Amino acid sequence: MSRTEPTDLVERGRQVLALEAAAIRGVAERLGPRVAAAVRLLAGARGRLIVSGVGKSGLIARKIAATFTSTGTPASFLHPVDSLHGDLGIVSRDDVAILLSKSGASDDLFGLVMQLKRLDVPIIAIVGAADSLLARQAQVVLDAGVTEEACPETLAPTTSTTVALALGDALAVTLLEQKGFRREDFAAFHPDGLLPRKLLLRVADVMLTQDLPLLLPDRPMRECVVLLAEKRGTVAVADRNGSLVGVVTAGDLTRLMEKTDRFLDIPVGEVMTRTPKTTSPGEIAGAAVRLMEQHGIMALPVLDGGRKLVGMVHLHDLMKAGAA
Repeated sequence: MSRTEPTDLVERGRQVLALEAAAIRGVAERLGPRVAAAVRLLAGARGRLIVSGVGKSGLIARKIAATFTSTGTPASFLHPVDSLHGDLGIVSRDDVAILLSKSGASDDLFGLVMQLKRLDVPIIAIVGAADSLLARQAQVVLDAGVTEEACPETLAPTTSTTVALALGDALAVTLLEQKGFRREDFAAFHPDGLLPRKLLLRVADVMLTQDLPLLLPDRPMRECVVLLAEKRGTVAVADRNGSLVGVVTAGDLTRLMEKTDRFLDIPVGEVMTRTPKTTSPGEIAGAAVRLMEQHGIMALPVLDGGRKLVGMVHLHDLMKAGAA
């Protein structure tokens, strides 16, 4: 086994990445109206997306199918050989297909091509040879051609599979924007991930609703001091109808103590902040976290559609729940 210096290995790794990055830039520069035609074809399909390829192209096709499915377009990978032994049953005339091939001439692919043609299923070809037999059978051809593979002697598809994957991502992302697919929709398809928790978690899921730190405006600060110590540094002030009129925080108490040491009998209404930051039960929890961080707040009163206090939400509880 030959001994290679670490710096040489690093440089070779950089060369591979640079070569693949240059290939993607080249494809981006060649991109034209055919991408728009492919997206329109996908958007107009009433059925599902069928994605297929052979060998390494098949592995890329699986990932592309998964990306489309997770972004709101039902997609299935169909192995071209298995399609001729019963799996063609998943294909309907309402479907659209994306077929991947570097050469566009793989014999294993053409049994499926002929069956898709028989069913009048439109084909989008991501192909390395724009004048290939596969390209001639497709309604839309996306040129995934590369000048060279990163692998020496073209022993394995490298640059070509990277380009094909990038084109698949370009189609999926453009389509989801065309459909108006939202972050909340993505979260609904990924209920067990960190992102869904951030997107689906609401203030109502975390806020406190019982035994709230609450005082009337005419109550003395001595009562407020006790609540500030017991209830994590924020006291809501509401009128007799339960409508919020202000808050008193530990910071307010500190500033008051710096002004006078005879503050215990002062009414909380004279100390409170009259225009506090608030949130609502339906607000995304992450938005409440951002509001608190922006203004240096540790807790927010939670109001209903009007001014009525229905809860309190604390930054610590939001962080613990995974809202940030």
